[in-house]
Amino acid sequence: MLRVIVLGSGAGGGFPQWNSAGPGCLRARAGDPAALPRSQASIAASADGERWLLVNASPDLRQQIAATPALHPRPPALRHSPIGAVLLTGGEVDAIAGLLHLRERQPFDLLAAPQTLGVLDANPIFNALNPEFVRRRPIALEQGLAVLGISITAYAVPGKVPLFAEGTGDPGVAEDGEAVGLALSAGGGTLHYIPGCALMTDALRARLQGADCVFFDGTLFSDDEMIRLGAGPKTGRRMGHMPMTGPGSTVEAFEHMQVARRVFVHINNTNPALLSDSPERAQLAAAGWEVAEDGMEIRL
Repeated sequence: MLRVIVLGSGAGGGFPQWNSAGPGCLRARAGDPAALPRSQASIAASADGERWLLVNASPDLRQQIAATPALHPRPPALRHSPIGAVLLTGGEVDAIAGLLHLRERQPFDLLAAPQTLGVLDANPIFNALNPEFVRRRPIALEQGLAVLGISITAYAVPGKVPLFAEGTGDPGVAEDGEAVGLALSAGGGTLHYIPGCALMTDALRARLQGADCVFFDGTLFSDDEMIRLGAGPKTGRRMGHMPMTGPGSTVEAFEHMQVARRVFVHINNTNPALLSDSPERAQLAAAGWEVAEDGMEIRL
């Protein structure tokens, strides 16, 4: 059986974001139960409930581990962790910065596409992960692998290079492994985890057809959301994220797909669907979508 725990469901910066005085963030800081805080996106997966794979290492990883008893160290060993491996779906800051929380000489495997491992290799701060204990393993796309008893297939999805690596101008959408989706299973159903996706392709649509559960990029409710709110100069698509709604959106793309459970993850602090009492949340629910929360658990 595959067990998946949502460690974090927010986009970069989490919710509330540290420098945001937006209406949703104000409600979250005030303790409004309809505006639950969210840390930055990551999941933990296990086939046996004992050994765990982290998918992405967010900057909030230390607090995510503290909030998740399944990931706590266990006596009698003085130093111990159930975390046996970390798999990265890309090289953005909110997917890799948390690796620095795991630098205390604890053995685990670190897996990623070659592009993402190249980001780590190019930044000497990640040498804090002593190679004597942390083995970096490149993964090949479209080739199944087994990690801690979990069957995994990694595949490219349309996405962007990390923001800090863009340089000047729009680098365009890449489909060579800069952004990766994962199919996870452990003897039961299949769960897909896609925290970043710039557009739906025929190949991706065919891959997801019939899935038991899909966690999908829910960064923005509408493509021009950040521009309208004065929160940033770019559309969602320019940042490498499909909008939840509107023409060419995720809701539209999934409308006729057979997917048993559809869950939005990686949700930006500006997104009104974070608020459980919002009309936007009701619109998504009517379309058959859930909005992930930290601590949410799925078993297949």
